[in-house]
Formats: sequence, C-alpha cells, structure tokens
Amino acid sequence: MTTHKRNGVVNHPLAIAATLVMAIALLLLVKGDAHAQADEVASSGGTRDSATTVTFNREVFRYDPDGRRDPFVSLVKSSEIRPTLSDLRLTTIAFDPLGRNSVAVLRDLGTKEQYRVKVGTALGRMRVVRIDPKVVTFALEEFGFSRQETLAIGDTTIKRTP
Repeated sequence: MTTHKRNGVVNHPLAIAATLVMAIALLLLVKGDAHAQADEVASSGGTRDSATTVTFNREVFRYDPDGRRDPFVSLVKSSEIRPTLSDLRLTTIAFDPLGRNSVAVLRDLGTKEQYRVKVGTALGRMRVVRIDPKVVTFALEEFGFSRQETLAIGDTTIKRTP
C-alpha cells in the first residue's frame, strides 16, 4: 500500500476510502431526510420546494501552548544541522607539532562562511577530534551513533577512516 503526498495533503488509500464511505453515508442521510420531509409535507397537504439546503459544520481546533512547546514545530533547528561535512572545504592548517594549538580553517561552499576550528570545536553535529598536518578528523553524532570522518586540504569529498 503506498501513500501519495500532493500539495501537502497525504492521500493514503485507507483515508480516501474512509472519506468516500462518509460522503456516501451523508448523501444517504440527506436523501432519507429529504424523503421524510416530503412525506411530512404531503401528509400535511401543503406544497414543498424541490430544493434542499444542506449545511456542513466544520470543527475547528486551536492549540493553546500555556508554556508548552508547539508539537508541530521540529525539534531540530536548521542552524544546528549546518554545516554538513559535504558543505565544507579545508583550506588551511596551522599545525602545532605538540598538538595543543593547531588551527584549521574551513570554508562553507554554500554560504562562503569561514570557520577557524581547534580540537574540540563543534560545528553543527560535528566535533573536531584531531588536526594533522594535512587532514582534520571529525566525530559526527547522528541518531545516537558516533562515527569519524576526515577532510583533507583542498578535498571536498568525504573520506571514511577505518
């Protein structure tokens, strides 16, 4: 069974079938009500218009937060996601052989923003784990799992470390 989404509306086969059943039931109800009214008019000896007015009442829902968060707003903000490793290019590394003061300069290919990072610096969901003379190693934490990926100078592709 497949679900289709068109213009923000999910068209699930069961939802469509339920809607059709409700429409048929409503038509039968209106038709039965019209026959009952016609019988009532005929028994009273009066005349009746052939037009029947049908009124649909729609239930309206309103969310009152009262200090709670809106359940329809994403918990992950887009600023927390960016930048991704594929968006970054490693341009420069100022390497300290002792490993304490190494600095790497990264450029976001999409926004042209520049980041200066040291070991322990967090960028979105990534954290700098190690800076080598030509490579920076990141720890990526996604969905409760952590993995390490590297980015080399001038390289925009992701290389996994074994």
